[in-house]
Amino acid sequence: MNIAEKPIAAIIGRRISTGDGIHLIANGYKKGVRLDTHMHREAQLVYAAKGTMQVTTPKGRWLVPPDRAVWVPALSEHAIDVLADIEMRTLYFELDWLQREARSHSLDAEFVVRVSPLLHQTILALFDDRGDRERTDLLLRLAMMELDQAEDSTTFIPLPREPRCRRAADIVLTDPTGDHEIETLAREVGTSVRTLSRLFSAETQLSFKSWCQRARIAAAIEKLSTDAGVSVKQLASDLGYASVPAFSHAFRQVTGKTPTEFAGKE
Repeated sequence: MNIAEKPIAAIIGRRISTGDGIHLIANGYKKGVRLDTHMHREAQLVYAAKGTMQVTTPKGRWLVPPDRAVWVPALSEHAIDVLADIEMRTLYFELDWLQREARSHSLDAEFVVRVSPLLHQTILALFDDRGDRERTDLLLRLAMMELDQAEDSTTFIPLPREPRCRRAADIVLTDPTGDHEIETLAREVGTSVRTLSRLFSAETQLSFKSWCQRARIAAAIEKLSTDAGVSVKQLASDLGYASVPAFSHAFRQVTGKTPTEFAGKE
């Protein structure tokens, strides 16, 4: 399948002029909008200053609540699903600029970053359109410095490519709260339990059980990010956990925080 390249000039939104090499575009999207699979000639940092989105690439799926942003390299396929109304702020970097501003860690693979208060304010400041070239250059360099130490994988679900394993993964992702037994999934996709278990480990670097837990916790993060009124007790029940402590333990294993801490309610 050919993936369309989407030129910067075709993107609708509020544009901020920065000079050569960088393009800043602000957009608002409503819940339910899907930006189908596409790519850009430029690399980009995509940040939802408000709201929650999901970014899918051949490598995997990232849930991106407001305290995360996603780095997408140039010519990388990606699709974006809007899970809650978002105010998107995107920084597009031409390759020549990136080569001049090269940092110690690689920017040639997609990843999610935890947005620190400093990075948050830096991105917002870039969009206040003061027209001060020197200030903008400093803010862009500061943003790139923050990327050096902000990578975070807690909201990432790796997606297998082998057809049988991918079908099994899609079944789980369709209903991550369900009680999915590997024996049942193996029958459904036409393989053995041993083969499916081996494929999950080889293709996702996670055991089947750990992968399913990651998918379930991602569903919990999505709920926490899009429903401010949800209680941890109700969420634990909806996700099939026997108790709140069991849910909190599983949540902490993946994210390093309890659900309450992650939601910012403590």
